[in-house]
Amino acid sequence: MLHLTVSQGDGTPIYAQLVHQIKALIATGRLKPDEEMPSVRQLAQQLVLNPNTVVRAYRELEAEGLVYKKRGSGTFVSAEVTPYTDEVCRRILGERMEALVVESVNMGYSEAQLVDLLGEKWQAFQQTKITDEGESSRG
Repeated sequence: MLHLTVSQGDGTPIYAQLVHQIKALIATGRLKPDEEMPSVRQLAQQLVLNPNTVVRAYRELEAEGLVYKKRGSGTFVSAEVTPYTDEVCRRILGERMEALVVESVNMGYSEAQLVDLLGEKWQAFQQTKITDEGESSRG
């Protein structure tokens, strides 16, 4: 199961949010070359989205050469994908964190509160990941 999230209110089209997150998973090696992607129907159900949104995201990823389709088998991660360098990962995360810091300050959060919240989210993600991995190994 892919760990993706979408936000209706962030101003970025949902398909673009999916593309961005899947690119990051591919580029950082969390999705491996020739690994099968979830079906359109599975991902749409997981994220409670219209399947056409997932189709659009997959088409864009395919147009960029990041995924390919096997007729009757599904969508797979391309083998030619080059992972992001640490420098690129730091830049991407830094940009997102900058926006988060500004927003948290505007909401009156202190640095300690933001760090605590990040820790809570990290732990929740790790628990979800462990649960999902346990379910997929049983399946």
